[in-house]
Amino acid sequence: MGSFRFYRRVSIFPGFSVNLSKSGPSLTMGVRGAHMTFGARGITKTVGIPGTGLYYTSRTGHHTGFHSAHQETPLSPEQQSSADHKAEGAMGCLLLMVIAAFFFLLGAIIR
Repeated sequence: MGSFRFYRRVSIFPGFSVNLSKSGPSLTMGVRGAHMTFGARGITKTVGIPGTGLYYTSRTGHHTGFHSAHQETPLSPEQQSSADHKAEGAMGCLLLMVIAAFFFLLGAIIR
């Protein structure tokens, strides 16, 4: 049996958008390939390689595990902090690479 879904993204300005869905609003900031979404279910960080379909997503905050078949071992606060720090570092590196590629392409177009 089917179900109705609703989703709409409204761009506020480049790099920021508001997402509206049946489950509530959320705010997304970032660029293609690296963004963070802040919503009722917590913070979702996504890093990927544009055009390939390869990406990594991590979520912090509330999730029920209702659809999960396995039981995860909880991390200590120190381990969680370390994992979050590594993910943020990876996002920062990817963001710098995207910005460098943008300026490289911009320089090639101007010449």
